[in-house]
Amino acid sequence: MSFTDTLLNGHERSFKVDTLTPMQKLTLKYVVFGLVYYGFAAIEGMLLRINQVQPQDLLFPKRYFAMLTAHPLVGIFGSSYLLVFGAFTFLVPFLMKKPLWSFKVANWTLWLIVVGVFTFWFDGFLTHYAPLYTLYWPLPADFSQFEPVAGAIFITGIALVMVGTLLFVLNIFKTLTYTPAGWGKQPAGRILGDALGLTTLRNFFTGRMRHSSETDHLVSLPVAAIARGTVDVALNALIITFTGVLILVYMIAEISGNSLKSTAVDALLYKNWYWWGLDLVADGLVLVFVAGTWYLLANLITGREIFMAKWARFALGLELVVSWTVWSHHLLSDQSQPAMLKVGSGELVTAFELITQGLAFFITLVTLFKARPLKMTNELKFLLGGLLGFALAVPAGIMQADAGLNRILHNTQWIVGPHVHVAVLIGLTMTLYSAVYVLLPILTNGAKLYSQRLATAHFWLHLIGGIGMGAFMGMAGLQGMLRRTIYYDGEYLPYMILAAISGAMLLAAFACFLVNIVMTLGLKGAIGLFRKSPAPVEELLPGQVPEPVA
Repeated sequence: MSFTDTLLNGHERSFKVDTLTPMQKLTLKYVVFGLVYYGFAAIEGMLLRINQVQPQDLLFPKRYFAMLTAHPLVGIFGSSYLLVFGAFTFLVPFLMKKPLWSFKVANWTLWLIVVGVFTFWFDGFLTHYAPLYTLYWPLPADFSQFEPVAGAIFITGIALVMVGTLLFVLNIFKTLTYTPAGWGKQPAGRILGDALGLTTLRNFFTGRMRHSSETDHLVSLPVAAIARGTVDVALNALIITFTGVLILVYMIAEISGNSLKSTAVDALLYKNWYWWGLDLVADGLVLVFVAGTWYLLANLITGREIFMAKWARFALGLELVVSWTVWSHHLLSDQSQPAMLKVGSGELVTAFELITQGLAFFITLVTLFKARPLKMTNELKFLLGGLLGFALAVPAGIMQADAGLNRILHNTQWIVGPHVHVAVLIGLTMTLYSAVYVLLPILTNGAKLYSQRLATAHFWLHLIGGIGMGAFMGMAGLQGMLRRTIYYDGEYLPYMILAAISGAMLLAAFACFLVNIVMTLGLKGAIGLFRKSPAPVEELLPGQVPEPVA
């Protein structure tokens, strides 16, 4: 097969889009858009890195801070949300051996998020609306800095994403509990209770824990993790939506000539409310979803039951509760924050996440170890990379959650380097890449990956680049380099040059992956995904047979 044929039609065992089910096509659409937005975030991140080496005329301050606002939001909502939601919309019905509740709702979820992300990104590009992702009050509604129309468009984009997110939540829980046509009545209450951990709690408090097994449960361990993480997704979406409505009211009032500038919003209450909602993504959704994905990948890679599965279920429930009570570590350096919240939520409960995530880390590694020898496949390499990412990033976050160290580390490059970027780029993203490599043959009916060399280059460039960038940003932070600050005199130049080189490796890694996927699918195949296909009312996925829960 010539290069031109491969580019157009795909690699050996050619990918034929016409053979795919609508559900497979929809999931691949999520992946395509997720990767496109990852590319947006990666390019913007590289531009920000270059600007920290040498401030550029192209990125004058207003544009720089607008990009700094959009960059994490595009990465989280545009890339991570789409990849995670797409994978779980496919996996929940696949693992439960039942059709998805609503194909139309899944389609609406995709397009609302795609359009919403583009709306706030394009608004920031055009208007330079830049309250930064924290949206601290009264910054979002500060009309001395930003035009109210720009703010209203930006918040509208966020609102579209949140509506799409709530539709995802609805689809997941309805898929868990509904009864497909022609099936015996599903025990919706028992299924939901098991998914949320009530069965495990009952076993724990009645002394049945030591004698229980996976056969006692109506949903698998990965599905339980998805259900519990989705609870945090729902809470986060409701809180961010409420916050957006609050800001939008101020914007619309200003546009209509009825200014609300004299109306008071308590800044401390607002910050606690906002960080409680935002932290449900970082410390709840991510950690719960990631743990569940580790278990699923370990099971698929080894073909073995997860080691200590009953305790993995218990830890997932514990992590969910912990995720509701850790937000105050973001306010440790806020002098008006009550000391009780700083010590209780900010330090003690936050430190407990080292145990819950550490347990997931241990269980996954032991499951892999007990199945040795294992072939070092792409999915295994990226799973190990994801584990390493959280092994580095979680302790870095726990260090920040010490009131003394927080005074040194707060608002420095340490926060966004060793903690945020290593957690997201190495921990989360490499875990998601592992899932993509696992699901690709399932979603394409066995299409063969175009190049193993590109996959290997992708792994090493991403791993070294991500850890390197986080490390060099952290070193600059320890020397006092602040985040959200432009330095014109090259005070931290050596660290920023090394961080930029690491960022270039990340961009090269993404290019390797993107070329590999495009060459595997072929341009015709990739474009064919977006041709209209009939939406099934109920659809079983390849290899599934109806197995109604008794």
